[in-house]
Formats: sequence, structure tokens, C-alpha cells
Amino acid sequence: MSKKVVLAYSGGLDTSIIIPWLKENYDLEVICMSADLGQGEELAPLHDKAIKSGASKIYIEDLKAEFVKDYVFPVLRAGCLYEGKYLLGTSCARPLIAKKLVEVAKKEGADYIAHGATGKGNDQVRFELTIKALAPNVKVIAPWRIWDIKSREQAIDYAEARGIPVPVAKKRPYSMDRNVLHLSHEGADLEDPANEPMSDLLLICNRPEDAPDAPEYVEITYEKGNPVAINGEYLEPLALLEKANELGAKHGIGIVDMVENRLVGMKSRGVYETPGGTILYEAHKCLESLTLDRATTEYKSIIGIKYAQLVYDGLWYTPLKEALDAFIDKTQETCSGVVKMKLYKGNCTIAGMTSPYSLYNEEFVTFGEDEVYNQADAEGFINLFGLPLKVNALMKESLKK
Repeated sequence: MSKKVVLAYSGGLDTSIIIPWLKENYDLEVICMSADLGQGEELAPLHDKAIKSGASKIYIEDLKAEFVKDYVFPVLRAGCLYEGKYLLGTSCARPLIAKKLVEVAKKEGADYIAHGATGKGNDQVRFELTIKALAPNVKVIAPWRIWDIKSREQAIDYAEARGIPVPVAKKRPYSMDRNVLHLSHEGADLEDPANEPMSDLLLICNRPEDAPDAPEYVEITYEKGNPVAINGEYLEPLALLEKANELGAKHGIGIVDMVENRLVGMKSRGVYETPGGTILYEAHKCLESLTLDRATTEYKSIIGIKYAQLVYDGLWYTPLKEALDAFIDKTQETCSGVVKMKLYKGNCTIAGMTSPYSLYNEEFVTFGEDEVYNQADAEGFINLFGLPLKVNALMKESLKK
């Protein structure tokens, strides 16, 4: 009996030809796994296509709800932005896909897991680090790093020689990744950072100049850092993000054009559409300004940078991330309230917020008369706080004598 391999399968050209390639070069039984993360593609035809390409079986997993609840929301609660811009739409999806590959491999008794990620990108690292963390004895096969196929033309020839239907050439030249959180665009004219994105690039969001001329207000309700309601309507995480996406896309929210540093050492340029995630991120950040003290806010911002890097680098299932999650959970105990955001032509700005845990005390900050703050106390505070400056200045004056 031949050994088994579980293949991360999308139905595209690359993963379609990987099926016969694995059988020919490794004599393995190929079992496919396809993940529905909200990419909007019809997954039903994948079953017949995988079987016709030589797979013995295919698992088609609906992971949208798990993705939003257990991967997207933790990233938003952590305040993650990779290099100050990227909301990690692709990055946080990969550990879930890899976890599911491991589950299928264990269920099927497979010794191998294969993926179609190239040797130039981040995804190979994200997939394989998750596999190492969750199934250390499973071996990984990454065809793009070892086969002789070097171009799309060669891949098409390989497919045709084996009777595998070749997907119709894409109308759009971009490499895209889509899920319920975002849509990314890379390649083609975007490879030159001097080029402005084409006017028809965006597929989810309105361009800000095409967005409605009137602003729209939206209220987000949070409980312990998680968004639970929009405009007073309580929704499950997936439905809530989809509603936020609808509102954000309408007003051109969440469009990011950036040059980022890939983990493998090269820079890449991408355009991201993350409408709902941007609204939820910005509203959450505003609410924390009301419910977290200064020291915790400053330290959480440091944690957010590290957390984003861990997620980007594929280190989801690590002791450090687990420890950071515990810190974030503690900071979110009082992060509950309602935040009103104003959406207008690509901008998402605060328009008011309330929280039962608000640390904002009007009695202390008022410019009017108060009975809770003695302004004379500030003199002693300044004297002590500024003492190192005074001592340093006195030392410099003594040297001049």
C-alpha cells in the first residue's frame, strides 16, 4: 500500500499539476484539502477536478467562522499592523489552513503534507512552521523548491500531457489572495513602485473618490475587546465582519498600498483591501484610549509590533505568542463599550464613544473650577521630575568655572 500525502489544494494550475507530480515522483496516494475562508470562489467543482487530476479523496472545509473568531479577532484585539500598515489578512489565515492540513493528515494516517507555495514567499514558512509545531514527525514536500518546472508555460505543457484541464487564462494579471478579511493584489504593473495602481484594480472597495458624498455613522459595540454588535444589532463574528465589510467597502475604507519586507529577505509591493477589518481595528484602538492607562497603552503598542511580526513570520503556534495572548487578554478585561465611527471617502474617524470602564474623568480634566485637583501640587511634582535635568545643568555650569 502506497503512503499518503495531504495536499493544500486550490484547484488552480499549480496545485492541479502537483497531484500527478507527487504520484509520479513519490508514488504517494494524494488526498486534497481545500479551505473555504470566504474567497468567494465556487468550491463545489473542486471535488471532481481533484479526482480527475489523480487525487483519491478531497476534503472541502468551511473555515470562515473559525477564521474570524479564532484568528482575525485575536489579531485585532492585539492591535496588530505589520510595518504600520498591513492588517495581516493572508498571514493569519495560513496557520488555520495548516492546522486543518495536520488534522486531515492525522485522520488519514498520512506521512506527508504538500503545498504549492513558492520558494520566494512567506507562505512556505507559515505552512511549515505550523506543521512542525503541530505534527513534528510529518514530512513536508514543497514542489516549487525542487521540481524542474520554471514557468507557467511549462506548467501548462505538463498539465496538458496528463489530460488535466488548464484553467482559462486570468483576465487580471495580478496574484491575488482573498478571504473574508481582505483581498491582496501583487505583481504585474504593481511590481514597479513608481506606478500608481490602475483605476480598475480594486474589486471590493469603492475608490474614495467614487464613494458616497455624504458621511455615514456606524456604532460598534465591544465586549472584552471583541466586537459583538453593529448599530445595536448583535451578530456572530463572521456575520459582524461581513456587515463591517459592506459598510467599509461602500465608503472606500481600508485601502493600503505598501512596500513591505518579506521574511525571506526581499521587498514586495502590494495593494490590500481590508474594509471591515480597518473599521474594527480603528474603533478598537479608540476604545482602548478610553479604558487603558498610559503605561499599559505604551507597552501594549510594543506588544502589538512584536505580535504582528510573529503572525507575519508564521509563528502562530509558539510559546511566545501564547504568552502575549495572556497579556492581551488581561488588557481587554475592561475594553467594553460603544464606539461611533464616521465613514467618509476612505476615512474612518472617531465620532464619540462610551464605556462603563472609562478612565476619562471630567472632574479632573475640566478647564472650569473643580474641587478634586490642587494645582499647587504640580510644583513639587515638576521639581522632582525635573531634578535630573537640573543636576545635569549644574554639573555643566561647574565645568565652565
